[in-house]
Amino acid sequence: MNNSAINPIKTAFPPIVDEHCTVLLLGTMPGDRSLRLQQYYGHAGNHFWKLIYTLFDQPLQPDYEQRKSFLLEHHIALWDVLESCTCEGSLDSNIKNEVVNDFAAFYEQYPNLSHVFFDSRKAEEFYLKYVGKSMDKIYHLLPSPSRANASKSFEQKLEAWKELLLYTKG
Repeated sequence: MNNSAINPIKTAFPPIVDEHCTVLLLGTMPGDRSLRLQQYYGHAGNHFWKLIYTLFDQPLQPDYEQRKSFLLEHHIALWDVLESCTCEGSLDSNIKNEVVNDFAAFYEQYPNLSHVFFDSRKAEEFYLKYVGKSMDKIYHLLPSPSRANASKSFEQKLEAWKELLLYTKG
């Protein structure tokens, strides 16, 4: 049986970014629910959006377009390390046949991005493998907002994510 029939190719979303962004938050690849909804961090069990809004002491907005605008208001860009991959289910550990996004062109287009935050160890691993660190960026690893990261409570994740506030504006 053809393996691609079992594990169809998944394609990531375009970035949420504008020329004012100074912080880049990177995931690995959207999960199945997010892909179905066509929304970053669309799974209700993922803490990403709750973390972002709590950091800025704002009530979580249910509207996805408002969420995207909220990121940009705070000069935060959002993207994934991978452009595409095959993956059974939503776990990063199942990712195969990965293709990385074009970070050289991305950074050229958005030169104000100076801090790169990985929201999982796997995102960091793929980035280091395919892109590598550059001297003009500062890199940070955050605990995964995924509910699969049950080793940390929401409060523990929030404490670590507060580092973002040091580099955002607005």
